[in-house]
Amino acid sequence: MAAFLLYNRYKRVETKNKQDMGKTKKSQNIDETEELNNNEGVETAQSTNSGTENQPQDELSETDTLSAEVASLTEKVEQLTKDKLLLMADFDNYRKRTIKEKADLIKSGGEECLKNLLPIIDDFERSLQAINTATDIEALVEGVNLIYNKFKGYLAQNGVKEIETTDAPFDTEYHEAVTTFPVEDPEKKGKVIDCVQKGYTMNDKVIRFSKVVVGE
Repeated sequence: MAAFLLYNRYKRVETKNKQDMGKTKKSQNIDETEELNNNEGVETAQSTNSGTENQPQDELSETDTLSAEVASLTEKVEQLTKDKLLLMADFDNYRKRTIKEKADLIKSGGEECLKNLLPIIDDFERSLQAINTATDIEALVEGVNLIYNKFKGYLAQNGVKEIETTDAPFDTEYHEAVTTFPVEDPEKKGKVIDCVQKGYTMNDKVIRFSKVVVGE
């Protein structure tokens, strides 16, 4: 009987110890869970605070970058505008200078042309004076022919040439037919048989057509 009572008491003590150990373990688990939650909360708060602190810095850095880009582009636009204005001014000066040089060239070219004709005019005046007192007609004619050849030589030096018309085939590029005339020789049909007015070219460009009579 005593042994039975002792056994029951032992069981009660053992059960109580197990219950106390279970409570202690549960309490430890709760404490560990709370501590873990507290640590996570602290880390989250720190992370949130860190992100909040870094966000203005990031925004400030991006703003500075955009401001620098805007300033750089503005400077480039201003430089391009200045270059454009300078180029337009240079082109306008070049245009005015070219027009002036062209006008001066035309003026001086005409001046040089007329200047070279003056000696021929002098020769004509001397020949006119000689007509009134000349007794040698052949010498006078020879003098006039010299003036004529001198004038033709001057024209040739300036690229002016006479258009050939003698027995030349009629060519609308150089000839202007004033009339046609019947011919008996078949070889003269379609050819120039007479020149009413001579034509001339200057540097291979027709400056006056030859007025001719064409055989038919």
